[in-house]
Amino acid sequence: MSDLVARTGRHQQRYEAGCRLVAGCIPFRYKNSGEGTDAKLEKTIEVLMINSPSGPGLLFPKGGWEKDETVEEAAVREAIEEAGVRGDLMEFLGSYHFKSKTHQDEYSPEGLCKAAMFALLVKEELESWPEQSTRKRIWLAIPEAFENCRHAWMQDALIQGFCKWHKEKFG
Repeated sequence: MSDLVARTGRHQQRYEAGCRLVAGCIPFRYKNSGEGTDAKLEKTIEVLMINSPSGPGLLFPKGGWEKDETVEEAAVREAIEEAGVRGDLMEFLGSYHFKSKTHQDEYSPEGLCKAAMFALLVKEELESWPEQSTRKRIWLAIPEAFENCRHAWMQDALIQGFCKWHKEKFG
């Protein structure tokens, strides 16, 4: 699968009640902080964010959910296309509503979108990926990710979705 290509076009896009359906994920990994004894290193969580070609701030990978794929497949595909990462899709974090200035069309004239967001445990960072010419990826601690997040709904997904899920699941 060396010739990865990003999907384009809107003909396969899913809509629901005037909302464009979107799938995305919060890619994460564990990093040893180096503090503590050798036997018990503190593990910190880092999340992967990408830049937006259309303006300042950082984003989590997300994009259109198409008719020929499940929402989970769409989230995994977007992580590969936009951030160049593969891993294990862990958990559905929730649905988040937002307005898109760039994706207004006859099916969603207001640009209303509903994003299904998942946690993705990153196992592999690809050396090349479809959108690498327009996107840079950066690993951040959760407080830094929150501060640099371009959209309030993504901050909600990070704190109310990801952090809450991770604490409940892993303590």
